[in-house]
Amino acid sequence: MTSLSFKNRIALNYIVGTGLLVLVVFSAIYFIVKLTVYNHIDENLNIEVQDHLKELRIENGVVVFMDSEEWEEREHNSVDVNPVFVQFLDLNKNIIEKSPNLKNEKLVFHKNKDHFELYDTKLLGNKIRQIQVPLHIGAKKIGYLIIAMSLSDSSKVLQNLLDTLMIAFPIILLILFFLARFFAGRSIRPINNIIQTSKIITKDNLKARIPLPKTRDELFTLSKTINNLLNRIEDAIEREKQFTSDASHELRTPLTVIKGTLEVLIRKPRDSKEYEEKINYCINEVDHLNSLVDQLLLMARFENQKQNINKENIYLNAVVLDVLTLNADKIKSQQINVVLDASEEFYIYSDNYLTVTILRNIISNAVKYSKRNSEVRISLSRQNDKVICTIVDQGIGIAKKDLESILNPFFRSDSLNHSEIKGTGLGLFIVKRMTDLLQVKFKIESEIGKGTSVLLVFEEYDNSLK
Repeated sequence: MTSLSFKNRIALNYIVGTGLLVLVVFSAIYFIVKLTVYNHIDENLNIEVQDHLKELRIENGVVVFMDSEEWEEREHNSVDVNPVFVQFLDLNKNIIEKSPNLKNEKLVFHKNKDHFELYDTKLLGNKIRQIQVPLHIGAKKIGYLIIAMSLSDSSKVLQNLLDTLMIAFPIILLILFFLARFFAGRSIRPINNIIQTSKIITKDNLKARIPLPKTRDELFTLSKTINNLLNRIEDAIEREKQFTSDASHELRTPLTVIKGTLEVLIRKPRDSKEYEEKINYCINEVDHLNSLVDQLLLMARFENQKQNINKENIYLNAVVLDVLTLNADKIKSQQINVVLDASEEFYIYSDNYLTVTILRNIISNAVKYSKRNSEVRISLSRQNDKVICTIVDQGIGIAKKDLESILNPFFRSDSLNHSEIKGTGLGLFIVKRMTDLLQVKFKIESEIGKGTSVLLVFEEYDNSLK
């Protein structure tokens, strides 16, 4: 069974069910015909019994069982066409009189059969239908009447019907099997298309799609679902290829700069000031490279890994202050006025490491891209069961056309061409991924020359859990 093809299994299952139904129908036909034939014979036997009982009489003190003209009727005189066998017995079961067509044979009286009971027996090896009834003159019992009719013709009819049904049954099943196999093959053609399409799909060829069936049935839904899955896989692989290409480029750039700088240094002797300048330049590039590697590792670690999330009670005010402390040197060098607007203590329920990383990236960007002597305002507030955190700077801003693109890896807006500001283009991409992972609402608005505003909506910590 397991070695059969899917098409043949469908056809076989169909045939098993259909075969049982046909068998029931054929059996019903046979037994209905048999019942009809027997009912007709039994009816005729009962008529014969009633007729012969009516003819029973006494003439001149002698019991007359049958008129001589009656015996001359063809059915009593012949065994060729619809023969009716009649036999009279006395109380001792001895034959008093019998129809001429019995000749030297006799009908057997069965003691175990009830009077007026119809049953099958044999005469000269042929099947007959027989009935035996008591004879009475007035209230006096004088003997028995046995009447039988041949079942030869009826048996032949029933046997021919049975043979016909037995021959037709396997032929019908065979025809139905091939018809079922044909239609099953047509029905599962979309599955064959799925198989053929799957064979030609590789990591280098993701363009193939399964043709959708014309009938909008389950196979149509399956084909459409698989096509959508292939679309998502293709998009994911394309994004991975693009990310790998961008990452390779970003990693290669600082390495190339460091290598070129060192090659220049060893070409000829230089004074200590020039050595110091070039070495500091290389150190800055190494720091940039180290920051890029850290962010790439961070992305790899938390890419859709919900099992790594460890939510807990977090004192958000302290997290913001810690992040500001980490950026203290930049804030001081840019003479930026940072304002923390938090009228009370705010607790959120989230992952501490991811929350710190989110705020560190956003506040770092706010400081990095702020104008000198400008202000960065960080506000904490509560709305319903949520804690709202907004970070607003007065920096260079982002062009509206770049607002969606800045959430892509390695994208850096060139609206105002600030190439001197170092960056990897991964900060906001990481923020978007982590906020999605934590189910934290993240919204960014910006305008060129006026600054950027970032909104974060955290889940508030339930005080009842303290």
